[in-house]
Amino acid sequence: MYTLLPTDRQARDYRAEQDRQGETIAKAIRDSGVRCVVALSSMGADLAEGTGVIAGLHAQEERLKRLDHVNVLLLRPVSFFENFYDSLELIRQEGIVADCVAPDLAMPMVATRDIAEAAATALRARDWSGVAVRELLGPRDLSYAEATSILAERIGKPDLAYVALSYADMEKALVQAGLSETFAGQYAEMTRAFNEGRVKPRRTPANTTRTRFEDFVGELARAYQAA
Repeated sequence: MYTLLPTDRQARDYRAEQDRQGETIAKAIRDSGVRCVVALSSMGADLAEGTGVIAGLHAQEERLKRLDHVNVLLLRPVSFFENFYDSLELIRQEGIVADCVAPDLAMPMVATRDIAEAAATALRARDWSGVAVRELLGPRDLSYAEATSILAERIGKPDLAYVALSYADMEKALVQAGLSETFAGQYAEMTRAFNEGRVKPRRTPANTTRTRFEDFVGELARAYQAA
């Protein structure tokens, strides 16, 4: 089976909701007798704390590791290309892309279709035993400033800029957008971990996926133009 923790960004206590869902999933696997599990996690889930929302995925990895006689493959991507869909309304209203990730920090970004392909391939092959980890890092590391520049060209807004917010301002913006205070705080903590280099990619040919941001950005452009 394939499993992940749903992201309820409006949960009053985001980490408690992660734990509730994670315990339910682990119990369902245990009760079902399933012997092969592919689980979506995140790069940085090897760290128990200081990574915000990723720390909840660490806790889930630990639950899955404790399952007896279950072979678990942990997929660890980082930022999804699809996260930029959240920026389209801000581009329309304010003419910017904004986050609290440092503008020139090159980090792994991946298309979710490549995660799906890796998961489906693994579920068909079932060729690992015990607990295995596979990072999925996209074709290359990409900064938010560079990604914004690529998007700007495709949507015909050459002056589109990436604005790096403070952690406090990012939390405030997320809450104003309707997300919970606990999620906002955890998100800011996660980006701080990236900015401070506590979550680092270890790129290899095996964890480098094929879909480039340049190949994906047309989907963002079509969504932007259709709205």
